[in-house]
Amino acid sequence: MPEIVNTEIVDPEIVDPEILAECAGVSRVFGRFTAVDGVDLAVGPGEVVGLLGANGAGKTTLIRMLLGLLPVSGGSVRLFGQPPSRASRRRVGYLPQGLGLYDDLTIAENLAFSRAVFTGVGPGTDRGPDVPDSLRRYAAVAVRDLPLGVARRAAFAQVLAHAPELLLLDEPTSGVDPLARARLWETISQTAADDGAGVIVTTHSMEEAEECTRLVVLAGGRVVAAGTAAQIVGPARTAVVRAADWAAALTRLEAAGLRAVLAGTAPAGPALADTALAGPALRVPGRPAAEVAAALEDLPASVTTEPATLEECFFELVEGG
Repeated sequence: MPEIVNTEIVDPEIVDPEILAECAGVSRVFGRFTAVDGVDLAVGPGEVVGLLGANGAGKTTLIRMLLGLLPVSGGSVRLFGQPPSRASRRRVGYLPQGLGLYDDLTIAENLAFSRAVFTGVGPGTDRGPDVPDSLRRYAAVAVRDLPLGVARRAAFAQVLAHAPELLLLDEPTSGVDPLARARLWETISQTAADDGAGVIVTTHSMEEAEECTRLVVLAGGRVVAAGTAAQIVGPARTAVVRAADWAAALTRLEAAGLRAVLAGTAPAGPALADTALAGPALRVPGRPAAEVAAALEDLPASVTTEPATLEECFFELVEGG
């Protein structure tokens, strides 16, 4: 097990019991590369805080510092008001991207082992069965032989087995089908709402981001936006082009430097798209309607504005960050 790194000494008289996990001006440097740069973050009971960002934004590094698995290069982190420690880790449920299951053990063996490690309570007690009903049919199957979606469900069950007060979930639905994803998010919301646990979850999905109480958007290791989804979108508007010949309109926009991508798809390469095709219309986030109309020149088309989506604002924030 990796060593837990204590990062500071905290005066118990100033501990806020409503803050389960906190980062204050946290930075992490690897050689000349700054992975996390001055991040502030806090989560309280019943909150679901989403860490939103592209690959390399610093999401996983931030979670590993919160757990004490990585020392901070600057700032401080606290779990339950104190530096990360083995004692505080017992109150946390952590789901890494790599699932955290033993491949050569069955689901039942993984869950029983995890519960015993965290609580000292072995199988066959009055706490009930170790394997949830939804996974019972796979209880005797080794993890290496499970479909990825089932393995992720098992990993999530293991995270919840010791009734943690704080969940740290690193892309918990990666590779999971839509139905399983919806069920996992139902469990996340229920754990926060009914059990009062705090949740920090990393995701790339705008749909999942909408499920969070509030969001922290990271780009290049920095916080570029924070708040609810509605607060992050704010008054942002998107130019919308409707033309009988949308292909010609798309060509004009691209010629003017407004790069195009089909709606709902990620742009190829490091550059983010300025234009997205949406049915018979072209959406051009981050550009004034007058600029878009000028790019179309004499092409018959209408240019209006509509409220921007969270995905469009995310792309603009990440590109700017």
